[in-house]
Amino acid sequence: MTEDALTGPAAHGLRAAPTTTAPGAGTLLRLLRDGRPRTRSELAGATGLARSTVTQRVDALLASGLIGPAGEAVSTGGRPPTTFSFRPRARVALAADLGATHARLALTDMAAEVLAEERADLDIALGPEHVLDWVVERGRALLARAGRDVSELLGLGIGLPGPVQHSTGRAVNPPIMPGWDGFDVPGYAGERLAVPVLVDNDVNIMAIGEHRTAWPTASHLMFVKVATGIGCGIVSEGRVYRGAQGAAGDMGHIHVPSGEEKPCRCGNTGCLEAVASGAALAEALTAEGVPAHGARDVVELARHGSVPALRALRQAGRDIGEVLAASVNMFNPSVIVIGGALALAGDHLLAGVREVIYQRSLPLATEHLNIVSSAAAESAGVVGAAVMVVEHCLSPDQADRLIAAGAG
Repeated sequence: MTEDALTGPAAHGLRAAPTTTAPGAGTLLRLLRDGRPRTRSELAGATGLARSTVTQRVDALLASGLIGPAGEAVSTGGRPPTTFSFRPRARVALAADLGATHARLALTDMAAEVLAEERADLDIALGPEHVLDWVVERGRALLARAGRDVSELLGLGIGLPGPVQHSTGRAVNPPIMPGWDGFDVPGYAGERLAVPVLVDNDVNIMAIGEHRTAWPTASHLMFVKVATGIGCGIVSEGRVYRGAQGAAGDMGHIHVPSGEEKPCRCGNTGCLEAVASGAALAEALTAEGVPAHGARDVVELARHGSVPALRALRQAGRDIGEVLAASVNMFNPSVIVIGGALALAGDHLLAGVREVIYQRSLPLATEHLNIVSSAAAESAGVVGAAVMVVEHCLSPDQADRLIAAGAG
């Protein structure tokens, strides 16, 4: 995916470098990031630049450490030319996947491979300063654990469990995040780490992570997170689709027939989230005499063969399928991925989703549709947050700025 596909406009107040008339070193870096070593001659042919200009750009990239020699190409007469390739471990990224009651933090290389990580119970309701201070403090500890310096850090990516205006990185009226509405997350965290900070809804970064991990060639993918709440991240033509105000994919607040006017935290009644989320299932099971305090308890009950829990999960899958069936007819995705805490309980949730989608969606729309559990599982969010950072910071204009700053 390209930088535009992941971050849209210049992210969170980071002004893009002026576009030059000739491609800069960042353009050569974009070519080399596919993993295939190339000679100076091949780079000149691909960009249309003069050989002397390519040599200058390659020298700048070598000095930055972002590329390195990768051996020699086959000689066509004379000395074999040197090839160059991308060095994904030259820089690192921090990635934070923040949920309602948990946090997952990872340090990755520029290929989004996890180098070190940490998980913790962390209540998002504690407020932005408390949570972001934890991210920064533990992020520095991860850098130290991996033997990396802050100077090697490209940026920080954060996923938040609520609506986010991606262009500013600010949460917008998040229902479970008191104190976060309008808070300048990029400014607060960026000031403490002195790196770019990019922020998105947690389900969007999970969609990015799943797309990168398991379905890189899928043009149209929907990632459904079923945990404390329910949300959906949409990838269309390789781009995260966010909608006009960043609210696309908020499927948890679509009305479902089985809602029976049950009140939802959004203020409406009969929402999908009010009947099929981890919190809703835990409440329903407790009312049946099977104590559960959240999504994790529901998962544990299911893993131990609790019939009420398994039955509740199957029905939750059907309810989710009701909403997704309409989305399949409207959007026609090639892949629907079910992830989040409740997806860890086994196949009962997924079976309910499949049952209703195949029953209610048009045959043409489901002919080649894959409905699967998340392959990235709990790592989807941090992988997606890391990809978001890397694609932004290594876009041609941003890479040119990075290389120039290193040379200075």
